[in-house]
Amino acid sequence: MSISIVSATGKLIKDYINFPHELYADDENYVPELYMAQKDMFNRKKNPFFEHAEVESFLAMRGDKIVGRISAILNKNYNDYQKANAGFFGFFDVIDDYEVAKALLDKAVEWCRNKGLDQIIGPTNFSTNDTAGILIDGFHEPAKIMMTYNKPYYQDFVERYGFEKEMDLYAYILYTKKASEKSIRLAQTLEERLQRQGITFRNINLKKFKEEVAAIRDIYNDAWADNWGFVPWTDAELEHLANELKMLANPEWIYMAEDNGKPIGFGLTLHDVNEVTKGFKKGRLFPFNIFKLLRKKNKTRFVRILALGVKNEYRRKGIEAIFFAKNILQARKENVIAGEVSWVLENNVEMNASAVKLNSELYKTYRIYRYNIK
Repeated sequence: MSISIVSATGKLIKDYINFPHELYADDENYVPELYMAQKDMFNRKKNPFFEHAEVESFLAMRGDKIVGRISAILNKNYNDYQKANAGFFGFFDVIDDYEVAKALLDKAVEWCRNKGLDQIIGPTNFSTNDTAGILIDGFHEPAKIMMTYNKPYYQDFVERYGFEKEMDLYAYILYTKKASEKSIRLAQTLEERLQRQGITFRNINLKKFKEEVAAIRDIYNDAWADNWGFVPWTDAELEHLANELKMLANPEWIYMAEDNGKPIGFGLTLHDVNEVTKGFKKGRLFPFNIFKLLRKKNKTRFVRILALGVKNEYRRKGIEAIFFAKNILQARKENVIAGEVSWVLENNVEMNASAVKLNSELYKTYRIYRYNIK
């Protein structure tokens, strides 16, 4: 039966969001995205990403059956910042059939070509500030919070189409019991030394949430400025994300570094609530799952070290190492088994070296691809 590609607009966006639940129905490592969050993400009136971006989403149909999905994305802020002329693809999910994958990728490439773009990068959902990458190694367990998961054949499909590797993203697992005692002691000594210079550490203050978010945005846009794929957060985007994560934020795991009261660095770690939501049918929170999430959100076996950032002028002072040590000590206090450190760019020499020194293990690899449009 022939394949047709239709635009996922109107009522079809619900089918677009729900498609992965059927695709991964028999996969024990699949964790459904929360439906409410996904619905808001695609809502042009609620998601500030659409203030500077264009997105069109597509479904692949075989008769009346959905067999795949993809989104084509034009992120104008990315192109302005990177001085590029690139489009992106994201939310790529497909049955084990290369012809369906090819039809979806053809549509995304055609969309980008019609926009006058000369390359397409992905997957990013919607940008590198969101979930990104195709999992190419480490299918043995579920993804941690805000990380992607996919079938092993995805790599073959995009590479067979002609996409080439652009960047690998690493995920390390740091087991609490295996963490380097020497590194922890050195970090504690270093913290005492920095305190004498006016550099201090504290936990985030949720009572001053707006001010803390503004400080994190300022640090993030400075610390990540030279990284591959970076695009600055807008005020509205970060505020939107922060409001979504506020319910899950545990201040005991979020750290700020200050120089005489001026924020210069932050460490953001989240409990892996995927452990809780894994069993939520179709990612629905209501009517009862919301109470389960609230009850168990701070009692997970794993955490994810989502971001460690220090302003450029304060780098190489060991501030990141202190954040790592604080995470390890907090994990011991709460009997957390391990933390995932992710994602780390393959060319981030310092962060990869730090992860290894702490006795972390590289256990998952995600890949971003690029395709030149002719």
